[in-house]
Amino acid sequence: MRADVQQVADGTYLVHGSNTNWVILTEGDAVTLIDTGYPGDREQLLDSLAAVGSSPQAVAAVLITHAHNDHLGSAEFLRATYGTPVQLHEAEVPHARRDFLHQVTVGTVLRNGWRPGVLPWAVHSLRVGGTAHLPVAAPEPFPAAGALDLPGRPVPVHTPGHTRGHTSFHLPDAGVLISGDALVSGHPTSRIRGPQLLPDMFHHERARALASLDILEDLPADVLLPGHGPVHRGPVGQAARRAREHAL
Repeated sequence: MRADVQQVADGTYLVHGSNTNWVILTEGDAVTLIDTGYPGDREQLLDSLAAVGSSPQAVAAVLITHAHNDHLGSAEFLRATYGTPVQLHEAEVPHARRDFLHQVTVGTVLRNGWRPGVLPWAVHSLRVGGTAHLPVAAPEPFPAAGALDLPGRPVPVHTPGHTRGHTSFHLPDAGVLISGDALVSGHPTSRIRGPQLLPDMFHHERARALASLDILEDLPADVLLPGHGPVHRGPVGQAARRAREHAL
């Protein structure tokens, strides 16, 4: 299956994998990769790099919004095969090493199996490695505060709640927010369309996830690239407020 690659701004691409998105930022021959999809998305991931004229060897760093398997899937493959640095918020580094795992449990999924979309999503997740053991051997914290010295100059924004070290990435010059799972625009287990929080069962600390919408609300951006769902265009502040209204 070929990757679904959508250019949303100069040098900025949203890629739709199997139920999860990742983002490619290009600058000359180099790229920054934000998230990597499920383990089973690897062929699509490599195809997406080729589609923007790049290659895995050209990835300057892999930035991970959070260490769930549907975002972390090929991070260790890239690190081990090509020496690509894998960077996360310092609170997410031990999560990526699998010192612990904050992820929805099989029991919780089964208890929610009556909800529309949950069982088909769960079956798909199992097929593409959603429960595989995929630690990153040497994850790194972001080297400094502020914009990272990488293609696209992404600015990490700590947005905890979905996981303890969940991070969104702001591209101030492009007016783009890469929100991971802090703010999404759709999910197979949700009947809501448009900006929203993921269903409650997916959050490690729902109250903090809700509070992180306040952080996103203040960011100047009018293009939202979520971890799940289509690109959303319009003020991100309005998107965060709409998500809060749905959640309350």
